[in-house]
Amino acid sequence: MKTVLVIQCGALGDLICSTSVIDAVARQFGPGTRIDFVCKPGPGALFFLDNRVNKVFKVNHCKWPVWLHPAKRAVVNSSRAVPYDLLINFGSGKQFRGLVKKTRAGRKVGFHSMESHFPKGIHMVDALKSLFSDVIDDEHLWRALPSLVGTSAEEVKTTYGLDHRYLVVSPSNSHHRKKNVNHRAWEEGSWAELIDALSRDIQVVVVGSHSEDDFFNRLRPFPAGVVDLVGKTSVVDLVGVIDGAVGLVATDTGTAHVASATGTEVFALIGPTPACETAPYQGPANTVHIISANLPCSPCYKTEAMKTCRDNRCMKEISVSDVYDLVAASCLGGQGFHNKKSAAS
Repeated sequence: MKTVLVIQCGALGDLICSTSVIDAVARQFGPGTRIDFVCKPGPGALFFLDNRVNKVFKVNHCKWPVWLHPAKRAVVNSSRAVPYDLLINFGSGKQFRGLVKKTRAGRKVGFHSMESHFPKGIHMVDALKSLFSDVIDDEHLWRALPSLVGTSAEEVKTTYGLDHRYLVVSPSNSHHRKKNVNHRAWEEGSWAELIDALSRDIQVVVVGSHSEDDFFNRLRPFPAGVVDLVGKTSVVDLVGVIDGAVGLVATDTGTAHVASATGTEVFALIGPTPACETAPYQGPANTVHIISANLPCSPCYKTEAMKTCRDNRCMKEISVSDVYDLVAASCLGGQGFHNKKSAAS
C-alpha cells in the first residue's frame, strides 16, 4: 500500500483546486492508497465525509516553525514512524520549507523540492497538476478533476426544507472582512434586486458564513420564500446543498469552486481576477459561465492598478439583467429581465 502526503494550506478554493490529486494518485497507485492532507482547519472540514482521505493534519499559524508548531511536529513524527512513499507540496511559501525538509518521504515533488516548476497563464488546477506530473501517468493525470464528498443532496433537502428544484446564491466572499476595497464584490443593491427577481421563479437559497452577518444584514430581510442558510450549515452540508442545486450564482470565491467540483452549473461574476487562472474549473461534466463587464483594465489582480482603484467599475458594471437573463435561460426557462419587470408592473 502506497502512502501519500499532500500539503495545501491555502483558502477553500485553493484546497478544492488541489483535490484532483486524490483521484490521480488513487488511480496511479491503486484504491488502497493512503492519502493524508496538511491543510487549514476551516477548509480541512471538506474531508470530514471523504473516505478517500485517511487523515487530516490541521495546521493553523502556518508561519510557525516545526519545532514550535504541534501539528507540524505531528506530521514529522508520523513520517518518522512510517515514512511516506510520496510527498506533494502545494505550499509555495517559505513557511513550508522546514516541514517539507523534515518530513520523511521516499520522493518529494512540488514547491521546495528539486522538481518544482509552477507554470503561469493556465488554470490553477492544471498548474497544480503539473507539480506532480512526473509521478503520475498522463492517462491518470489528465482524467483527474477536482471532486468533493459532502452530505447527500437528498439529506440536505430534508434537513433544510429545500424544494426539489432550487438555486443557490452566494453573495459574499472572504474579502468582505478586509478594511480596504473589496474588489471582488458586486453591489449590495444588485444582489438584493437579483435575489428578488429570481425568487419569483424558483426557490432561492442564500448561503454564507456566520462571520459575515454584518454584510448579510444589509441584504435582509429577504423576500418571502427565500431560504436563509447563512451560518447554518456545516462545510459538508454546504457541499450537499450546492450539489443538489440547479445552479449557483457567486463572485470569485470558494462556493463557486464547490459548485464546479460537484458538477453544479455555476454563474461566476468576475472582475479583477484572471478568470483563465482562478475561475471555477471547467471540466467535461460541468458548466461554468463567466459573467464579466469585460473592461479593458481587467484583470488587474495584485497590480498597482487594483491597489489605486476605488471605483471598482469592473464589478459595478455587471448588470442585474445580464445575470438574471443568463441564469433564466440556462436553468429556469424564464423570460428576460426587462420583460419580467414590465409584466410585474
